[in-house]
Amino acid sequence: MNKKPRLPWLLPMFPTIRRPNMTQFSPLVGVRMTGSGAATPERILTNDQLAQMVETNDDWIRSRTGIRERRLVSNSRESVASLATLAAQRAIAQAGITAEDLDLIILATSTTDDLFGTATQVQARLGAQRAVAFDLVAACSGFVFGLVTASQYIHTGAFRNVLLIGADVLSRWVDWGDRRTCILFGDGAGAVVLQAGDRNQILGWELRSDGQGHGLLNIAYSTEQQRFEPITMNGQEVYRFAVRCVPDVIAKALHRAEHAIGEVDWLILHQANQRIIDAVVDRLHLPPERAISNMATYGNTSAASIPIALAEWVDSGKILPGHLIVASGFGAGLSWGAVVWRWG
Repeated sequence: MNKKPRLPWLLPMFPTIRRPNMTQFSPLVGVRMTGSGAATPERILTNDQLAQMVETNDDWIRSRTGIRERRLVSNSRESVASLATLAAQRAIAQAGITAEDLDLIILATSTTDDLFGTATQVQARLGAQRAVAFDLVAACSGFVFGLVTASQYIHTGAFRNVLLIGADVLSRWVDWGDRRTCILFGDGAGAVVLQAGDRNQILGWELRSDGQGHGLLNIAYSTEQQRFEPITMNGQEVYRFAVRCVPDVIAKALHRAEHAIGEVDWLILHQANQRIIDAVVDRLHLPPERAISNMATYGNTSAASIPIALAEWVDSGKILPGHLIVASGFGAGLSWGAVVWRWG
């Protein structure tokens, strides 16, 4: 009976993933966030320009959302992969490592370039040959869910250097004739590097899901048309959900982190609507100046919104080492969550 031949020629084709010996570590390894970066398309679509496409105006949009303009991909060279790669390169440089040092890449996106996944494209573009790479889909909560996921790989000692990216190109899925949704969304990417350390700076988190609210915000597949439909959203119900649930999940994450809201230096909410940000800040009794908002410039970039805002505030010198940060994402699923960490 012939034995099946072994295939030793496969072995050198792929580099070995560098995984630490699990026995070298205590049961819980510390996690530090050491770098951030962001990337947005060059094309700007202002409210006035949008008013030439659909029945709306600048005052109507700003009064209801706080958005003045948004960035949109405009050519075949711009994609989820290209924006994610650029944001990642900036985060890696800030962290002081190289792409070859990465053990894991997580790409949080709901608008993948390929339904089979885009994270491996980013891995190839970066030259991160030793990194495992996969997509994570949690819509506008994607970065927060990804941050918790990434930190667990480091906590257990499985990996030491993890790249987390939030990237979305929602303009592909917008009905530009629907003024209820087309005014909201923009494209972009943000990234952070997480590394193993002696001290744990990911201090607390809380994640939630409620599939009963799935129909409030989605990009559904039509079996009749045999394609995905544009974004649909019940704006009033999403607003009520966010204002009700986000303060609670932030409070629970802070409780787990053993910190009070008064100790928070910066609150980074998913940049969905300025009225949501204002309402959550009011319910938390947090000084408004501690709540980061850049949605006037970028609109709602889904999983990218929190890391874009983080990178912008870090680059401007507003976020400093040791600052206590709370981030909360919320959106389709329904899904929502919060993470508490110290920067640097």
